[in-house]
Amino acid sequence: VRECACFALGQISEHCQPEILSYSSQILPIVFALLDDTTVAVQATSCYVLEMFCERLEPEGVRPLLDPLVRKLAAMLEGTTKRSVQEMAVAALAATAVAAEEEFTPYVAGVAALMTKLMALTDEKMYTLRGRALECMGHMAIAVGRDAFRPYFSSTMQCACEGLTFDSTDLHEFAYAVFANLAKVMGEEFSPVLGELVPHLVTVIGADEGQLEQAEEDEKGQFGALDDSDDEDEGGQYVLHVRTALLEAKKGAITAIGEMAAHTGASFVPYLEETMAVLKKAANNWHPLIKVEVAEALPSMVVPSVAAHHGGEITWEKGDISGQSPMSPHTAAVVSAVLAELIALMKDDDKETAGKACEGIQSVIELCGPHALSPVASDCLENTHALLTKTAPCQRGEEMYGDIPDDDDDHDSFMTSVCDLVGAYGRVMGSHFVQYLPQFLPPVCSFAKSSRPPSDRSMSMGCLGELAQELEGGISEYWQSVFFPAILAGLADADDNVKRNAAFCTGVCCEGLGENIASDYPQLLQAISPLFSVDPTAGDSSAACIDNAAAGVSRMIMASPGNVPMPQVLPVLLKALPLKNDMTENETVYKCLLGLLQMNQPDAIANKAEFRRIFAEAIAEGSKVDDETKEKLKLALPALN
Repeated sequence: VRECACFALGQISEHCQPEILSYSSQILPIVFALLDDTTVAVQATSCYVLEMFCERLEPEGVRPLLDPLVRKLAAMLEGTTKRSVQEMAVAALAATAVAAEEEFTPYVAGVAALMTKLMALTDEKMYTLRGRALECMGHMAIAVGRDAFRPYFSSTMQCACEGLTFDSTDLHEFAYAVFANLAKVMGEEFSPVLGELVPHLVTVIGADEGQLEQAEEDEKGQFGALDDSDDEDEGGQYVLHVRTALLEAKKGAITAIGEMAAHTGASFVPYLEETMAVLKKAANNWHPLIKVEVAEALPSMVVPSVAAHHGGEITWEKGDISGQSPMSPHTAAVVSAVLAELIALMKDDDKETAGKACEGIQSVIELCGPHALSPVASDCLENTHALLTKTAPCQRGEEMYGDIPDDDDDHDSFMTSVCDLVGAYGRVMGSHFVQYLPQFLPPVCSFAKSSRPPSDRSMSMGCLGELAQELEGGISEYWQSVFFPAILAGLADADDNVKRNAAFCTGVCCEGLGENIASDYPQLLQAISPLFSVDPTAGDSSAACIDNAAAGVSRMIMASPGNVPMPQVLPVLLKALPLKNDMTENETVYKCLLGLLQMNQPDAIANKAEFRRIFAEAIAEGSKVDDETKEKLKLALPALN
């Protein structure tokens, strides 16, 4: 019964994220006690629960149990000969490291010593345990960072490379995962091994994981006559044999080579040509698993060229395609090749692949600017519009059967990537994108309908906010017909994520349109007011909802202070500060408050005590306010006494 209950907790922990995390203080101590259970199955299952929990916990969530947890898992590992318990304990240690981040540093030496023993296992039955130990080292590296992990880098790489010589695709997969993690952590220090690893990875990615073979007569069986396979010719019946293990290994190799390109800088440039060639081939693979991974790796191919030719950063101006391109000829060539592949993958018949392609295009154009987008803008915009209007190849079935009702919160989650790309067009094209708003706004707004799931409504509102922020006055023609009604509906939505995005949109619209929409301030303030009554303890999205409302009102004040009834508005705003969740809005909020003090605004002076409280909390030890803002607040504090 204990095992079943524990397993149920594990399943809930795995599949009810992130909601389950709020129960961690109740669940973890119970599971922690079960690590001492006399039944092996209960021990193993409790490790599984810990792994599922710790994978997603923040450092503060795991901190109270960190020391006893690591010690107990280590003792379990040393004290048992049961392989299942050992594997689960190693996985739980890896997840604990990821959750604890830098706070795991004191335990690295001890855990590494345990893993080193396991990484030396050569018995075929122990390959998975060896791989888990290798995986744990990779996760520890991610957790504690380059400096703390450096002493273990060489031995971990040696074990991973040795694993490639074994006839075990499982060990190969574990090795590729650790290469990906260590490239990410060690950066250019990973470069010396590129010469050995890249050719191996290129070979794996280029390998054929499936082949047509002539079927045996009896393989057809009694239903052979019903077979309508296309895989046949006059010579008889053919069957596609797929080596799924090689498929997974190929996926891991693509991930690894992508991370190496992304993090080893200019050192990767000599390998770009052969890597691009094999990724182009893999982009036409028959399996979505491979195509998704290729779409994720392709943008990383631009990074080494930017490192080699631009010192790691290209300076570009929003919407400026006049004059010479800031890209070197080498970078422009890589960008052109990468974007061509990603544009083709946008038209893939798999949704996840199309979504990843959108993310890749966004990444490339935001790194390289409008000159990168300009030659392919027409194709990009056309494919993006097709995805938004559900007429793309990956949505053909929906044309035939109509929309399938679905209130699942992650309904068509790939569409978030499509909307993010629309926002990126605004960021990169600037005013040049305004001409396309008549085509793009209606499909974006269609996701905001009340009949859509909350994730879609939030996504739509977020996209409108990004466009308003990037296009500023360019949206003025669409304020009354699109943005204003969408904001009012969003602020009145039942979902906190929709409300927070609507609050953000409110602020950036007021910022961009200024006095032109001052007459709508009373209605906007009335609509945003209820957000300040949301319970911040109800969850992250609730706390963020109040933070975004505070930032939205701050932007309204800065854009048109004369149109905000300060005696009523300012006390409500001050009560909501300092921000609790969305720290990206600190700059906005404190810029507003400091501006009011500099103006000697009467209501600000009347609320000096509240200003003093907020500033004191913002500069206190452990505050998440950035250092530059803290310095400004410290300078302002004496005047508040």
